[in-house]
Amino acid sequence: MAKRTEMVVAVDIGGTKILAALFPPDGKMLAGVSRLTLPREGVPAVIDRLCAAISALLLDNNVTASRLAGIGLACAGGIDTPRGMVVTPSPNLPGWVDVPLADIVQKKFGVPVFLLNDASAAALGEHRCGAGRGVKNLVLFTIGTGIGGGIIIGGELYPGAVGAAGEFGHMTVAADGPLCGCGNTGCLELFASARAVERDAIARLRRGEKSVLRDMVKGDFDSVTAVQVGEAARGGDPLAGDVIARAAYFLGVGMVNVVNIFNPELVVIGGGMAALGDMLIAPGRQMVAERAFSVSSGLVRIVTAALGNQAGVYGAAAFVRDRFARRKKE
Repeated sequence: MAKRTEMVVAVDIGGTKILAALFPPDGKMLAGVSRLTLPREGVPAVIDRLCAAISALLLDNNVTASRLAGIGLACAGGIDTPRGMVVTPSPNLPGWVDVPLADIVQKKFGVPVFLLNDASAAALGEHRCGAGRGVKNLVLFTIGTGIGGGIIIGGELYPGAVGAAGEFGHMTVAADGPLCGCGNTGCLELFASARAVERDAIARLRRGEKSVLRDMVKGDFDSVTAVQVGEAARGGDPLAGDVIARAAYFLGVGMVNVVNIFNPELVVIGGGMAALGDMLIAPGRQMVAERAFSVSSGLVRIVTAALGNQAGVYGAAAFVRDRFARRKKE
């Protein structure tokens, strides 16, 4: 990179908030700012807030755009990385169809902009700066409202042909299961995501089953959250415990599939559901030990993510630097 391009801005665009962070060449986050996403206001409004967050970050740190190597954007949904486009929306970003996000931001700031899927960014961030440091081959599950994934092979992010690899939430774990929003049936996301936990708990409450959740939400079943289900399960509530156990079972099925396919040294579990810890993850460890191909199951470790909600910006920053390093070699 040229001398003037010493800094990288990385942005993680989530359904709730936009996090923009500034990274000097040492790869350690120098500063960050956040803005509410408010996706229901529409794509242009979200992009305006995204650009405002970058502008505020630069102004607060007395950095001009001319000093940037580039900007890395991590975004949910179906991503076409070579074209810098959000092709299909995620549940958290409705309406994001064929959005040329990289071009829009590049025209605003006049520096190279690179776009990748948020789960792939999180995997790269954990690999470089988090739970996966020193590991050459890892996979990451991000488990929140939906389920995403990222893949590191030989120390490098594996994006697939256009950046769409790692859609672990849309592997089939029940061939005769319900229809998913992606068009497939029986997707992992329908059984092991936060939304699945909420849906399962609400259905059982509506059937009249007893649970402390009834009092926690004062009878407003539609307001039940996965966090509340987790709290109730920790307290020994049978219904909540069953709901979490069901999600853990299907997550284990997904982990067995991924371990058999990729033979990783490490499986990292991130996203909001990772806060459930061993209640969610331990059954999957046991299932991998029992069902995965022995040469893979005997090697792999399964751990929770280390970087929390900063994994995406760390990964997006690393992605920018990797792109420039690759160009130099070419």
